[in-house]
Amino acid sequence: MRIGNVDLGPRPVMLAPMEDVTDSSFRLICKELGADMAYTEFVSSEALVRNIPATTRKLAIRPEERPTVIQIYGREPEPMAEAARIAEAARPEIIDINFGCPVKKVAGKGAGAGLLRDVPKMLEITRAVVNAVSVPVTVKTRLGWDCNSKIIVDLAEQLQDCGIQALTVHGRTRSQMYTGEADWEMIGQVKANPRLKIPIIGNGDINSPERLQAAFDTYGVDGVMVGRASIGNPWIFRELKTAMYGPEKFPPLTLAQKFDYLRRQISESIDRIDEYRGILHIRRHLAVCQLFKGIPHFRETRIAMLRANTQAELLSIIDSVQQMLAADSIA
Repeated sequence: MRIGNVDLGPRPVMLAPMEDVTDSSFRLICKELGADMAYTEFVSSEALVRNIPATTRKLAIRPEERPTVIQIYGREPEPMAEAARIAEAARPEIIDINFGCPVKKVAGKGAGAGLLRDVPKMLEITRAVVNAVSVPVTVKTRLGWDCNSKIIVDLAEQLQDCGIQALTVHGRTRSQMYTGEADWEMIGQVKANPRLKIPIIGNGDINSPERLQAAFDTYGVDGVMVGRASIGNPWIFRELKTAMYGPEKFPPLTLAQKFDYLRRQISESIDRIDEYRGILHIRRHLAVCQLFKGIPHFRETRIAMLRANTQAELLSIIDSVQQMLAADSIA
């Protein structure tokens, strides 16, 4: 699959943009574990134009994590075009427009998925961004605002006509948020449209090799994006690649290697911010980490882990859990 000059090879698997998740450290870890491309956190166009430090820091891209996509969102064409020019200066391979975020503070203000209720403005924004930069521009959106307005098949054509070079479709409406099953049948309809010439990337509920295979073989998408299934589980990319290409090319990780990646996430989160806020940031991953799934009588340990206030305290708990799991596997 190609997006402009970016060649991602056959059947690429990408890390989706997620606020407070896809920082540079997490992107690089996922890249090392098999992600073919990663997206930044959501970047507010208005905050970027106003040069808000917390927002401009999101533009930092390390060479080893490339190819990287900077995703921007906003509700007006001119600030979005200016934000795209600022983002382009950070030298991403691609700039993506977020027309899919469903949260109230974004969609409720007419940005993200909110623009699914104002398609003319969505198209105006898309044209403005495409015309503002020289790097490829892509779009990520949803099926529609609600079950009565699933407009994605026609919308995909309109977005293509604006000059985007790839489209990611999350198989839910805005009203669904993240509930229910993603509608891959409709993603397949978008891909099957003979008028569409750009790559179509599917997103939603890719959490196993079986679902990955169905995305490619049944629904025919050009690429797949993994989002929430990677939180606390960055090695899902290795597991998906192992299933696709075999253990010789992508050897499965050992338990010890997974714990090493978890410790690295903690350390890099703290180094990037500070101990207190870095631990707060990593709790999102710890709360759903697959390493702890199914451990009997784990509730008290989980509570202690999520209440830990220092790096030493947190690592001590994690060390004890690893030792317990290793002992159980030997037994």
